[in-house]
Amino acid sequence: MKELLSGISWTPILKNKGVKDGWEFFKSEILKAQMQTVPTKKKNKTSAKKPEWMSKELLTELKLKSDIHKKWKRGEITKEEFKRIANTCREKVHKAKAQNELRLARDIKNNKKGFFAYVGRKGKKKEAIGPLQGEDGVMVTGDREKAELLNAFFASVFSQKESHLQPQQHGMDEGLGEIQPQIGKQVVQEHLATLNEFKSPGPDQLHPRVLKELAEVISEPLAIIFESSWRTGEVPADWRRANVVPIFKKGKKNDPNNYRPVSLTSIPGKILEKIIKEVVCEHLETNAVIANSQHGFTKNKSCQTNLISFFDRVTSWVDTGNAVDVAYLDFSKAFDKVPHDLLANKLVKCGLDKTTVRWICNWLSERTQRVLTNASSSSWKEVTCGVPQGSVLGPVLFNIFINDLDEGLEGTIIKFADDTKLGGIANTPEDRSVRLERWAKTNKMKFNRDKCKILHFGRKNGNQRYRMGDAWLDSSVCEKDLGVLMDNKLNMSQQSDAAAKKANGILACINRGIASRSREIMLPLYSALVRPHLEYCVQFWAPQLKGDVDKLESVQRRATKMIKGLENKPYGERLKELGMFSLQKRRLRGDMIAMYKYVKGSHREEGANLFSAALQTRTQNNGFKLQERRFHLYIRKNFLTVRAVRQWNSLPGAMVEAPSLEAFKQRLDGHLSGVL
Repeated sequence: MKELLSGISWTPILKNKGVKDGWEFFKSEILKAQMQTVPTKKKNKTSAKKPEWMSKELLTELKLKSDIHKKWKRGEITKEEFKRIANTCREKVHKAKAQNELRLARDIKNNKKGFFAYVGRKGKKKEAIGPLQGEDGVMVTGDREKAELLNAFFASVFSQKESHLQPQQHGMDEGLGEIQPQIGKQVVQEHLATLNEFKSPGPDQLHPRVLKELAEVISEPLAIIFESSWRTGEVPADWRRANVVPIFKKGKKNDPNNYRPVSLTSIPGKILEKIIKEVVCEHLETNAVIANSQHGFTKNKSCQTNLISFFDRVTSWVDTGNAVDVAYLDFSKAFDKVPHDLLANKLVKCGLDKTTVRWICNWLSERTQRVLTNASSSSWKEVTCGVPQGSVLGPVLFNIFINDLDEGLEGTIIKFADDTKLGGIANTPEDRSVRLERWAKTNKMKFNRDKCKILHFGRKNGNQRYRMGDAWLDSSVCEKDLGVLMDNKLNMSQQSDAAAKKANGILACINRGIASRSREIMLPLYSALVRPHLEYCVQFWAPQLKGDVDKLESVQRRATKMIKGLENKPYGERLKELGMFSLQKRRLRGDMIAMYKYVKGSHREEGANLFSAALQTRTQNNGFKLQERRFHLYIRKNFLTVRAVRQWNSLPGAMVEAPSLEAFKQRLDGHLSGVL
């Protein structure tokens, strides 16, 4: 392919073509070269059943074993001769399986899908999407019909088609200068080289594996097309098409409403989105456009920073004897309902220049989508509003759109993209609800009132009711907040149960599906698939009760016991031999890493609101000591911003003065190795 494509004089050809023709020429040449060079394979029933570890040599061995077995049964050879052949064959099968599982374990971080496909083939084959119920109550079973039903449902949330996107010109000429993305050959080649080859292609059928392999050959023509697209504002139709994959959320599997549409779009189109996103994000950061309340898809913020920041305030209010109410707000189809005309005007207001706004508007205009289910696809439907879920630019555009939700609002509001919480000391709640309803109406958005819930915190809480528009909001005793189960007692036992259950389920899946028990295979699988469930946002919800601590630790005990050669050793020895820490020690390590980020690292700005520097003393050896806060209740004592301060203050000065996070981690690991 490289030879074929290197022979094309890309530059003169593309310079004489527009964006549309240039793109079509580029795509057709790649696909043509692919057809000429990539061997094709017919998929028949027998090859579909053949496991991926099975080679021609192994098939020959298995056939030989079968023939020898028949000879033994006929009395032509002795039992010992048959056993020798059978044992040799069994060893070769074990070796082939182990090699395949080692490959899966090494690729696990990039290719979780490959591992679960391998494990899934051993079980009962299930349909990706089962029968669906239409509006008329009739069950749809055909793949094509299911795809059409889902596409019709996903399109039903779109608003009326707007006239051609034309943002209001007010303030455009006084913009903050032209944003110039770096669209050179070198930049494009770097993006191509970092593609994840296990991802799916978009409707243009240009596979990331092929694009990655051809990075040095195709980076120049792609750079020419990208630069021309940016300069003229023309966006090829392929970059505005999406294969929508329905992802089941929760509830009844036959209800189309319980599926989230995730768009698979053109890989080259995504690369240009990445390049534009970088300069847009730089502009937003430099000019502090996005409110501090937004923690989703913003630099140096995460689900964990969102939860810690919000509940630091809530636990401090509760600790001083206040009743606190938190409203969990849910937008109905938030990403899919964003009106393009309002978004375009907000892009102008936040200071983006004409060229950027024009390109984004054209990228959003005249989009089309089809739904893929099992082996079938629906017809194409026009997308009249929304930002594509699964695109690179979508989340950034949504942040800009929802940015003014905070304006004029009392109480504490915090967001992770569209996941919004509003909290305050329970006194005058109605105004806040009315204000949010008004924002939704102005911005053509809608709250899903059935999913908006109130959590009441504090011993003296009167469980006051709240109204949004003409509907009363339901109170709740437990809500899932960014994947963490929060109850109204701020007790983390439910979250500990849920984390242990999920982790144990995946460990059981590994146990059933993986034949090898070597540490080279088991350790990467445990680290990538199991432990993250035990440690997701754990600095926020860290278990304090002994039962909860033991429940989580038992998962790691079980995982390390599954490794060959370690079954009969004590837990402490197993950890030492594997070079691992207990989960309790890892949580302490995580606390200190979080503290470093808040005091000296990437979360410094946030840290200034959460911590106060301690008064200087002559004897102190740690120049970054923090003020220890007083508390009345255990919920406050156990919160990160209180519980971790004393441990941070006890660290030696040489450690906290580490010049970078990596250096701090190394020094911390050395320090913790000597801690029981």
